[in-house]
This record gives sequence, structure tokens and C-alpha cells, in this order.
Amino acid sequence: MSRICQITGKAVMSGNNVSHSKRRTKRKFYPNLQTKKFYIPEEDKFITLKISAKGIRIINKKGVAATIKEAKAKGFYK
Repeated sequence: MSRICQITGKAVMSGNNVSHSKRRTKRKFYPNLQTKKFYIPEEDKFITLKISAKGIRIINKKGVAATIKEAKAKGFYK
């Protein structure tokens, strides 16, 4: 499960580097992933998540427990 956000499901995308002469070579776009520890008071434990910057913003808005519940329903968090 490397380079996949556990909350939003963002993963590596592929595309092209385009030079001034319009020659194209393959490249990858990586998500902005961070490894963060969160405390879940309902379960009285810490969990470590690999999440994107957008995922951190979602957790700040909705809370850890609600966000993980949604991610499990969508199949991103196991």
C-alpha cells in the first residue's frame, strides 16, 4: 500500500514531461503523503495513517473517527 492515501484514496498518476520542442517523456505525479499519528478517544488508542495533505484537512474538519468510518465504507482504509 505504498503511495496511496488511506483517507482519500489518492495514488500515483502518470503523465508526460513536455519539452519546449513538444517531445514527450513519461513521468509520475506523486500525491503529497505524510505519515501522521492520530488519537481516537472512542477506542482509547493511537493509529498511524499515511495520508495526503487533503486528507489531513478532511480529518481536521470532520474528526478522525467519522473520517475513518467513511474511508472504510469506500474501501480506502483497511
